[in-house]
Amino acid sequence: MEDMRKRFALYGIGFAMGIVMVFFFLGGKRASCNWLPNDRILNIIQKKQILFGEQIQKDLEEAEADSLDIRAILQNGDIDFSKSRVKNEPCRLYRIEGQGKQSSLWISVELCDSIAMVNSLQRLPDQ
Repeated sequence: MEDMRKRFALYGIGFAMGIVMVFFFLGGKRASCNWLPNDRILNIIQKKQILFGEQIQKDLEEAEADSLDIRAILQNGDIDFSKSRVKNEPCRLYRIEGQGKQSSLWISVELCDSIAMVNSLQRLPDQ
């Protein structure tokens, strides 16, 4: 029985030291794991220089939205892969749906090597 206590004590000490080391090495870093395809693509888009197409200003006025809505969708939106063209060359085209301040919106984002171009925006019908 005493041997078992000794084992648990050593295990507990090792586990505590491991936790402290993980917090020490990863504590100040913004480490994240984006395993799902939706999260990965949104993360890639956010790292690129984001530009707005010519049509976007008209689309924003029609949808009664602003650029903050676009930023929110680019952070928390849901990519509709069935309506996206992910094998386009040289730039892939993604349709991202998300919630704006007043209504649900979808945006079209062209993802290239160094930029992400927001081409269009449209208000989704209320459900």
